[in-house]
Amino acid sequence: MKKVIISVLGIDCPGIIATVSRFLYENDSNIENVSQTSLQSEFAGIFIATVPATVPIPEIEQKLADTVEPMGLQVHVKPVEPRHQKKTAAVAESFVITTRGPDQKGLVARITAIIARYEVNITNCQAVFKGGKDPNDNIMIYEVDIPPQADQSALFRDLREKGAELSLQVSIQHRDIFKALNRI
Repeated sequence: MKKVIISVLGIDCPGIIATVSRFLYENDSNIENVSQTSLQSEFAGIFIATVPATVPIPEIEQKLADTVEPMGLQVHVKPVEPRHQKKTAAVAESFVITTRGPDQKGLVARITAIIARYEVNITNCQAVFKGGKDPNDNIMIYEVDIPPQADQSALFRDLREKGAELSLQVSIQHRDIFKALNRI
């Protein structure tokens, strides 16, 4: 078996995940992870799967593309490359950064530039912009892993300063606290 990442994009409709997962099952493959979302009317899905080592990736991609083409979807399949991660004694801490405020061009770019400068990894990002000045209509949520060598105080200060400059309310919580407070 070999590991691949499959991205599926197109207009959202019922049955996309069922179709992709059925294809993988019928082709002796197994889903290890899946993440999907609908943005406005668009579907975006990412599947990590193990597939038979004897089947070339372009063949898998073409067969899956033929399967989902009637649904108006596009597919890309590529191998998952092994990662050579540095071994560190300490583990990154997970936080949730939330911003609310008026919509304007470049919000995501300006906030993520600060996050990147501190070598913080964004593990999940959600942004919903409805326009206008109502802060409740424009929200960005970043789940991040902050490495032990990062200066958390400086990161948080820089995010709050940029937030004030952009008229954003910035909230930063440890992910455990965020989950406890937002449990439904």
